[in-house]
Amino acid sequence: MNPSAKGWIDKFGSLVKNHEGKYDTFEILFEDLKNTGFVYGINAGYPDFISPEHALSEDEKAKINLLTTLYFTFKIETQSADFELFLKEIFKFYETLEVNKVSFLGKLFTGNKTSSKLEKILDSRIYLEDNIISKTFNGSITNSLLFLDALLFRRYLLQVKGIKKHAQLLEYLAINITYHALNSKQKNKKDEKLAQLLASSLTFINSDSKKFDGTYRKKLVVNQDVWENRYLFYLACLTVWEDHSLDYLESEFIYDLGKDLKLDAEIIQGSLAHVSNFIHSNKDTIPFLQEQNMAIQFYDSMSKLVNRLILRNRKRLHKELSESAELVALLSKSTVRDLTKEEKKKVQSQLLDIFKSIPSLAIFLLPGGAILLPIFIKLIPKLLPSAFDENRVENEE
Repeated sequence: MNPSAKGWIDKFGSLVKNHEGKYDTFEILFEDLKNTGFVYGINAGYPDFISPEHALSEDEKAKINLLTTLYFTFKIETQSADFELFLKEIFKFYETLEVNKVSFLGKLFTGNKTSSKLEKILDSRIYLEDNIISKTFNGSITNSLLFLDALLFRRYLLQVKGIKKHAQLLEYLAINITYHALNSKQKNKKDEKLAQLLASSLTFINSDSKKFDGTYRKKLVVNQDVWENRYLFYLACLTVWEDHSLDYLESEFIYDLGKDLKLDAEIIQGSLAHVSNFIHSNKDTIPFLQEQNMAIQFYDSMSKLVNRLILRNRKRLHKELSESAELVALLSKSTVRDLTKEEKKKVQSQLLDIFKSIPSLAIFLLPGGAILLPIFIKLIPKLLPSAFDENRVENEE
């Protein structure tokens, strides 16, 4: 399954048929989603019944985790495994939240199938920004509050009224809890990244328009939904445990919050332990914990993007390149020496002609897309070696 290609939702539907008994209760689903990181807004893993065609990026894992969560929430609450009915319900749900709008350009490439339209809607829920260049420049590109969609969908299936208003309440509580959790500790740059990421993930409220004072606790204590409260508590735990320590002030805040949410001491301690273990196990891959130089971060992110584009268009690229002997010769030269200014112009011109014939590579034609060409030129010989390595020796059986 390729979450970045058209038809991935239908593919998911065919795969999940053989695993419909995987999650029988919302508690089992919730626990597994903690392990993948989805509850925390960090996509470190994905369900084991998914067999990807390539190494998944964070946004692709987020797509799979979101759809998995929504589908099994539907199955648990309705006791139905009808995938087509699920697609219709989730489409109506996003319509209720008024986040189901697909751009005019998107409609041209989407089609009339519910699953095709839903692919575009999920894309809009996953990404923080519309511009692919700015997405790549930022270390964190995915919505960190996606689990709210599952909690709201569950509420929608239970036919509770006022879904949009409740979405605003949950975002208000989430941003206030993380804000006050950060204020209970000594702040650092990583905290600022986390706060910015969460604020960027808001959909239904504007963080600048909300007061950060103690009044949020009044709304918190009257919220009756167990899973919403558990989720909000995990957000707070993630915030205070980011530095892998818990001092007196943080401890007081966490335990007072746990009492407000009507959680017993065992759940509070277990939550802190799980967050601690998760951060320790994934500290090298959690975006907001990275302290890379911006230039290095930009180059690394761009390299990953170009690498993925090449891999997914490997066959077409190989065909197009094989028809341009001069371009292949120049690209081969670039692996052993720097090209002259004239040679670089020829390479750029011929590559852009090729990109025009492959829609997935249209990013190179956008304003600013030329900055990706040096990365493409550097990666292409490694990813399509047979066309560039004249001394390659095939392994003999």
